Amino acid sequence: MKIAVLPGDGIGTEIVAEALKVLKVLNLPMTLETALVGGAAYEAHGHPLPESTLALAKASDAVLFGAVGDWKYDTLDRPLRPEQAILGLRKNMGLFANFRPAICYEQLVGASSLKPELIAGLDILIIRELTGDIYFGQPRGRRVATDGHFPGAEEAFDTMRYAKPEIERIAHVAFQAARKRNKKVTSVDKANVLETFQFWKDVVTEVHAQYPDVELEHMYVDNAAMQLVRAPKKFDVVVTGNMFGDILSDEASMLTGSIGMLPSASLNSANQGLYEPSHGSAPDIAGKGIANPLATILSAAMMLRFSLNQAASADLIEQAVKNVLAQGLRTVDIYSEGTTKVSTREMGDAVVKALQVLVHA
Repeated sequence: MKIAVLPGDGIGTEIVAEALKVLKVLNLPMTLETALVGGAAYEAHGHPLPESTLALAKASDAVLFGAVGDWKYDTLDRPLRPEQAILGLRKNMGLFANFRPAICYEQLVGASSLKPELIAGLDILIIRELTGDIYFGQPRGRRVATDGHFPGAEEAFDTMRYAKPEIERIAHVAFQAARKRNKKVTSVDKANVLETFQFWKDVVTEVHAQYPDVELEHMYVDNAAMQLVRAPKKFDVVVTGNMFGDILSDEASMLTGSIGMLPSASLNSANQGLYEPSHGSAPDIAGKGIANPLATILSAAMMLRFSLNQAASADLIEQAVKNVLAQGLRTVDIYSEGTTKVSTREMGDAVVKALQVLVHA
């Protein structure tokens, strides 16, 4: 099993280091190869996604990714900014389905900003379409307006678009995932305003006919955002477009107590995947040893399950994380009175120790 390790920028190097320590405990037959990406790659090679890094990613069974970005790069031309690396990987690897589970662990109910009764036992799976929508739609750019309210003024524009096969394939992924869970899919759109999402709604409805055992509901994105904080446990699988999925998955992350707890998987049709925490590079805390590595460790578990066919090992990592939380160990983002505050490295070491106990049980 070949894994491309791309730590990236900011806290990316710190959290990926802890995930690698955890993976090594399992003693699986895997080859790990590290490469630069994001701002680190720009500094060394003049581009956030060098050809060598992209070639390594495409030739690997899976990519373990940290995070990219730093405020100091915000003045660069957009194609050279660190964030373009993750967009380039998604596009060139065909990673169209993004899985973002939002699970509230029993031990972290008190860390959520919502009432315990609203989020205790929460287990939502948000599936975000990853290669279409306004992120990649053409045409896009800047121009002088020839119409509208301010003709002659400079304006910027992006294009929201989806092709039928793009919607069909993400809908199939959602319905198949729901069959393994509670057999309910909520498709989130803005069909009352956007033609693109009326089309989305129509296509998802067509695909649903092949899954009569799964319940389908349609929900406007503004209502979905409200319901996530009003009654989040009513959701099971949520499927939506690139833009809405980006926003809603971050909202859902706070239901769990911290975005530092949310892993993610981005898969292509061959189950080759890129695995990363849902949070960013957090340059303001980089190097301080206070970042939460659990989302990255849990992303490594998803990698074992989805791309490497090592479900039993994935289960062990997830159980080790639960055991560490049960011990009361917390990084600063999930700390509460009565628990023990630990550093990034100490949290990683605790998961390693808990996993060693499970492996040798």
